[in-house]
Amino acid sequence: MHHPGEQRLQSRTGVPGPWGSAQVGPDIPAVAAEFLRSQRLVVLGAADDEGAVWASPVAGPPGFVRAAGERTVLVDRRPVHQDPLATAFDDDRDIGVLAIEPATRRRMRVNGRARQSGDTLVLHTEQVYSNCPKYIQTRTVTGDDTASAAPAARAATQLDADQRAWIASADTFFIATHVPGLGADASHRGGNPGFVTVTGDRRLSWPDYVGNSMFMTLGNLELDPRAGLLFLDWERGATLQLTGRARTDWDQRRAASVPGAQRVVDFELDRVVELTGLALPRWAFGKYSRFNPV
Repeated sequence: MHHPGEQRLQSRTGVPGPWGSAQVGPDIPAVAAEFLRSQRLVVLGAADDEGAVWASPVAGPPGFVRAAGERTVLVDRRPVHQDPLATAFDDDRDIGVLAIEPATRRRMRVNGRARQSGDTLVLHTEQVYSNCPKYIQTRTVTGDDTASAAPAARAATQLDADQRAWIASADTFFIATHVPGLGADASHRGGNPGFVTVTGDRRLSWPDYVGNSMFMTLGNLELDPRAGLLFLDWERGATLQLTGRARTDWDQRRAASVPGAQRVVDFELDRVVELTGLALPRWAFGKYSRFNPV
């Protein structure tokens, strides 16, 4: 099935098509299965029962994510109970999964349908593909997962000063999108600190850099602006999850004012959840990507 949002953006930007999710197959190659089995962290993207879209981290030792056949992935963890997607997969629903290995700048996306079976998430694949290493900062795991007895959660409808500073200093975030009938997706965005601009307690923006021209994230947003953002505190094991609406600004004068931007994406917050004391790997920063605009 061709994706009308992707096609609309490719036509607007002069990209020959069709090129995008319709050309991505469901089978898990052996090299992809090997990559999944070695991962410590994946990001899940999905809509909750009210339709709000969230991006949630799930972490474990190597092997907690694994292929079980050519079109099935098992994840032997579930989001913590304070996470907005904690019970989402009690029912079968669309899911986007991003597996990312910062140390090697490798990443892979797996999209399909998933349902929780006990503590195991069972995902039936519809799209499996790897992405290029652009804009990924290297990081290495420095220690085992640690967690408090009860991770703390704080929810609000606007960002406080500390959260705004967290976002403004970030070099990485993850974005989840979803279009009913076309599926969910989870992706990565990276740049030098400051590439995300906080313009208020409910608004932020970021540049859209040169990518693979598939427009899988922006194509979804073209049809449904609901999106979820995830910011990690890599050293402390904390997360900042935002849900709201994102829209692409095609004003070339505005894009020209931002180094490397092809266009700018604006995000308006509906809700934010901050979680601390999570069982996430602790990571040490390595190097910024040479592709990051300066």
